[in-house]
Amino acid sequence: MLNFEDDFTPAAQPVNVPSFLRKDAAPSAAADEAPAAPSTQRVQASDKRIINGATDVNQLVPFKYKWAWQKYLDACANHWMPQEVNMSRDIAQWKDPTALTEDERRLVTRNLGFFVTADSLAANNIVLGTYRHITAPECRQYLLRQAFEEAIHTHAYQYIVESLGLDEGETFNAYHEIASIRDKDEFLIPFINTLTDPEFKTGTPENDQALLKSLIVFACIMEGIFFYVGFVQILALGRQNKMTGAAEQYQYILRDESMHCNFGIDLINTIKLENPHLWTNEFKKELTGLFQKGVELEYRYAEDTMPRGVLGLNSAQFKEYLRFIANRRCQQIGLDEMFPGVTNPFPWMAEMIDLKKEKNFFETRVTEYQTGGALSWD
Repeated sequence: MLNFEDDFTPAAQPVNVPSFLRKDAAPSAAADEAPAAPSTQRVQASDKRIINGATDVNQLVPFKYKWAWQKYLDACANHWMPQEVNMSRDIAQWKDPTALTEDERRLVTRNLGFFVTADSLAANNIVLGTYRHITAPECRQYLLRQAFEEAIHTHAYQYIVESLGLDEGETFNAYHEIASIRDKDEFLIPFINTLTDPEFKTGTPENDQALLKSLIVFACIMEGIFFYVGFVQILALGRQNKMTGAAEQYQYILRDESMHCNFGIDLINTIKLENPHLWTNEFKKELTGLFQKGVELEYRYAEDTMPRGVLGLNSAQFKEYLRFIANRRCQQIGLDEMFPGVTNPFPWMAEMIDLKKEKNFFETRVTEYQTGGALSWD
């Protein structure tokens, strides 16, 4: 998480950066105008800003946001690929009409129906939106890694769908056809559109708040709430020795997404520190309303994916869990908790995030959770 001992002093006077290096650079008014001479001014760490910075975004060092660089290094150390996971047991169970109940099958197909496109939405939001508005190169470096990880996650879900022989057209189009999935995505689309609009630029309090709000929606609500019903469900299957290959991949994805969420929270809190005028009471009230809506949408999804109790799980537990998660996300960015007194009904989920130097929970292989070359089969 964010180290508040890092330097967050306001930027000094903007450094003279040539127009072609500035994120807000506009085409030259005259086609034959000579390009500006490159600046000889060296970047100072104290001049860097997360948004609306004037320093050269191509110069990674000197570091100011060391926490972002460390998260990039940690993410690289956590590299994995879907094909490294053995799906043969999952395939056999899926083909066996007695291995899984109809409720368990519904849970798996609904789960994949959301996730197969969710990470694509996240990647598009990073690549086409967030990245161009962030002016700290350390943070941009992590965003590039995060975008690649979203691609790996989409690959993983496709790998599961293909392995099980599911109807790909039906599964990948579920976000249009299944109401509980469509409603979550439609909640997110306006925030994607804000950042990907080519006319959108930061630099005014209104637009800076719009950027901050979109970052909060994606880090705290999408990655921090919308993914967690699905994670609990598939990992609960794995805990009962069912669909262990899919569960192993979800476990790795959970680890990645936890890092994405934590990076996003650090990014949000740093923008707040550098731009305290954005954190108004009216803005906080609006955010609380968005969190409330997010919890409601994810609870409806939980009810749709498991209309009856299954795997020892029920809708009442998920209502409690989502409120617990929402409280945590709110507190992490400086909002008051919304649901006092709620507790975590799934404490085992915390164990799923920590994969370092431990035998994999599903006992399919040893996991150092390092690069693919370090992974070995039992």
